[in-house]
Amino acid sequence: MIITQAPLRISLLGGGSDFPAFFAAEEGCVLSSAIDKYISVVLKRRFDARIRVGYTRTELVDDVAMLEHDLVREAMRITGIRAGVELATLADIPSRGSGLGSSSTVSVALLHAMWSHLGVLPSRRRLAEAACALEIERLGRPIGVQDQYASAYGGLNLICFSGDAVRVEPVSDDERLARRLGERLLLFFTGVTRASASVLNEQQANIEARRPLLRRMAAQAREACAALRAGELDALGELMHEGWQLKRQLASGVSNPELDALYARARAAGAAGGKIAGAGGGGFLLLYCTPERQADLRAELSALSELEFALEREGATVLLHQRRG
Repeated sequence: MIITQAPLRISLLGGGSDFPAFFAAEEGCVLSSAIDKYISVVLKRRFDARIRVGYTRTELVDDVAMLEHDLVREAMRITGIRAGVELATLADIPSRGSGLGSSSTVSVALLHAMWSHLGVLPSRRRLAEAACALEIERLGRPIGVQDQYASAYGGLNLICFSGDAVRVEPVSDDERLARRLGERLLLFFTGVTRASASVLNEQQANIEARRPLLRRMAAQAREACAALRAGELDALGELMHEGWQLKRQLASGVSNPELDALYARARAAGAAGGKIAGAGGGGFLLLYCTPERQADLRAELSALSELEFALEREGATVLLHQRRG
């Protein structure tokens, strides 16, 4: 039996500049961190040649091509596993529409489990690259490439994209910085889950027209990284507020009047900045707020469920690799 675990992530700044259509011509940069909420995959060998997959439903099939779970199907094709396995995916949060990178995290955890089943120890880069190929090339999803690297590598990173190259730069090895930053970041569930494809399709179609906005958003990620390294944490809140104003212009579905009103209430109650996580349109509201203002902020947003979390240093991990015989 094999159990793998991959962390979800919060994207702080630069999201959208990780689309290949943008960084093919100029560098994109994203500031993000893994968090201590995970997708886990349990995989074991079956006594027969069938394939059983458990998630929100259960599939039992005789051939890979018959699987309806597209991430599992394509992960099996990439790794070369054809039959005789049973696996299940488990999530710490709603697995769709959260804005925390759950789809790419599932891909990373699946690939890690399958390669481990074959006796292969993949590098973090190989996991990230294969997860990108799975979702973008094989399934044609209109997404960027930040989530796969954030989950595979873990940690608080500036991730830069240019042409065919991806560079992952840890912001700092100071655990106190990550702890102080984590204490200033809060997540509240808006109560709305949404399919991100329509927002992302529009965002992708708008890339050329929005290139100046995306250029500024990538620069914000670099500026925030420098500020954090200098210990100027509150600069992040200001940059996140500016970044959200830019992000709202990338596609019509990124926000709506209800979400705008919610964000305005959070700002009035003490949040320096924030954003709707992921593509937008729903999921989690991510906010930067200094500790002394958090009681007021929580009181204002008391109708929403808060997801308590911490920043996570570790990336994709094999928790158990048990061989029999």
